[in-house]
Amino acid sequence: MPFRPLHDRVAVRRIESEEKTKGGIIIPDTAKEKPQEGEIVAVGPGARDESGNVAPLDVKAGDRILFGKWSGTEVKIDGQDLLIMKESDIMGVLA
Repeated sequence: MPFRPLHDRVAVRRIESEEKTKGGIIIPDTAKEKPQEGEIVAVGPGARDESGNVAPLDVKAGDRILFGKWSGTEVKIDGQDLLIMKESDIMGVLA
């Protein structure tokens, strides 16, 4: 990918949710909420502390994560819709 986030930021691709519920009801696009699950595409080197040392991130490219509903900034890079967010916006990594 030609994009590398700076500091403690990550680039995330949203993972789309299912088109229908467990009961078989199909959800139209207008009623769907944006998914809060994604895959990390690229990570920055890490945040600097007061003494100038770089603290590496706990996540890496390829991790599946959960994030807040309004987290990140939406951008389009090479035709892909991505979110750029800080590591602190990530709630957890899915195993």
